[in-house]
Amino acid sequence: MKIFATALAGALSVCVLASAPAKAAPYDPFDANPGEDYYAGQPYDAPSYRTQGYYGQGQGQSAGSTEQAQVAPIPRELVPFNGGYAPGTIVVSTAERRLYLVLGDGMALRYGVGVGRPGFTWSGTKTITAKREWPSWTPPKEMLARRPDLPRYMAGGIDNPLGARAMYIGGTLYRIHGSNEPDTIGQAVSSGCIRMTNDDVTDLYSRVKVGAKVVVLN
Repeated sequence: MKIFATALAGALSVCVLASAPAKAAPYDPFDANPGEDYYAGQPYDAPSYRTQGYYGQGQGQSAGSTEQAQVAPIPRELVPFNGGYAPGTIVVSTAERRLYLVLGDGMALRYGVGVGRPGFTWSGTKTITAKREWPSWTPPKEMLARRPDLPRYMAGGIDNPLGARAMYIGGTLYRIHGSNEPDTIGQAVSSGCIRMTNDDVTDLYSRVKVGAKVVVLN
């Protein structure tokens, strides 16, 4: 495990299963390799946790342990919102690096997010097709051929770069997921996934249903 512990912080810079996000193929979250991200770029490194705690201790932990919740660098806020979207819609503003959950009556919950870095942004209207708590990570063989330093499998838990929760965006390789590096929230750092703190993604997860509309704006 120490080999992997020296290899995880730089891995968080990317979040798709292919290197060309604009050409993402349809994705089945229930297949044998259920959307596990792999990461490219810098050497695989252990994340340097810079928060007061984590949301639970791993798979099966309750999301109600607020005393361990990460401190969000961007506060979650109830804000006025008039975009003509139905309640329950998720709207991601890439330019603002914010995610809005539409509540109705002209209001929304606003969260800070990390978005795709230059060249990896995307836009469109999709739906949430699956939800996972403490998702695991299995890099595919194509990535392992290029990055033999990566683990072959990583179970869900606080060390997993996908964080506490994941909501899979149908028809893409992307997801809205947690992160153990909250200092990356509000930045353009991924290859298309929408990244949140574990605290915020757990809150959003509890409010969003499978089938919810996701609108990503550039």
